[in-house]
Amino acid sequence: MTSVVLGIGTAVPDKILTNLELESMVDTTDEWILSRTGIEERRIADPAQATSDLALSASKLALERAGISADELDLILVATVTPDMIFPATACILQEALGAVNAGAFDLSAGCSGFIYALTIADQFLRGGKCRYVLIAAAETLSRITNYEDRNTCILFGDGAGAAVLGQGSKPYGIISTYIGADGSGESLLHVPAGGSRLPASQETIGKDLHYIHMQGNEVFKFAVSIIPDCITRVLKESGMAIENVDHFVFHQANRRILKTAVKRMNLPWEKLIVNLEKYGNISAASIPLALGEAVEDGRVKEGDLVMMVAFGAGLTMGAALVRWGEARND
Repeated sequence: MTSVVLGIGTAVPDKILTNLELESMVDTTDEWILSRTGIEERRIADPAQATSDLALSASKLALERAGISADELDLILVATVTPDMIFPATACILQEALGAVNAGAFDLSAGCSGFIYALTIADQFLRGGKCRYVLIAAAETLSRITNYEDRNTCILFGDGAGAAVLGQGSKPYGIISTYIGADGSGESLLHVPAGGSRLPASQETIGKDLHYIHMQGNEVFKFAVSIIPDCITRVLKESGMAIENVDHFVFHQANRRILKTAVKRMNLPWEKLIVNLEKYGNISAASIPLALGEAVEDGRVKEGDLVMMVAFGAGLTMGAALVRWGEARND
């Protein structure tokens, strides 16, 4: 028995923030942003639009494509660093909105690696027989924690969501191997310092901009380009597969320079990468399912294709998953 993806859905806000618009907000240029990130535009949520709203849109589409109803779900996992509120879990808000009355629900916070973490957890529940159907939604409204006076970070981040319904299936399809890891020594390299129990919200923390994303970009770059090959190697070793057999690579969509450096180090053909960061920027946990979902929808990813997903993010966290795309349901 394997865990298979039965349906995948995506959602992004309507509003587009272009590089040209950012030129009027901070000291930057379209050329500067493109040369350093590869990003042309990003999506920004409406003020009334919360993370759970984006997750709901993506989840409804995933359920429709999976051909199951919300009340058939056994578990809902939401991967996010921008929950609707500190508590309750955004997954519980999503559960109510979907009408998934029979599902347990909880959030997980693994930064940009959140979708891989959620996929790994769902896989274990399905393989262990505790669940028949699991919904995982990765959704972010990073614009709410982005400082639009900081030209080093405001050019990077956007909003969006991706969701997948997983069920029990049969070989050769489904999740072949996963890996998740962490290095907590790098917690200060990418974080929002205030708003938790260590630095509760106050006039002082707000005045010091401590509720926005703070990032040491050069250190994050070095971490990312070193950990991508390591994650791939671990998953391939466990699966017994060769890297040449992988049809598509879906890396966390953080920065084109990171992607190009990692590809060069592993001598991978760029054509095997699924990339959409030029349209959406960095959407943290949502970036992988959004890129994968678009590639499935437009036919780039087909039944039988071998797909390698790799993520890295705040924590520091990292993870990878190797999936044979397609389904052979055990309904």
